[in-house]
Amino acid sequence: MIQFELKDEYIELFKLIKVLDLVDTGAQAKMIVADGYVERNGEKELRKRAKIIAGDSLVIGGDVTIEIVAAK
Repeated sequence: MIQFELKDEYIELFKLIKVLDLVDTGAQAKMIVADGYVERNGEKELRKRAKIIAGDSLVIGGDVTIEIVAAK
């Protein structure tokens, strides 16, 4: 499981995937989302620019889990 510390109010989904180095490019991150490989809080998330906030839980590709926590 990956724990991401959110320093701002939110981060867009495709940017989060890119920042975590799960893909090489932003375009690849957008494709992963558009192809339905991302679940947010247990539901499929298809919006590339979905605002991910502290408390969200993501599963990418069925095997990478990301917990979003607020910066301290």
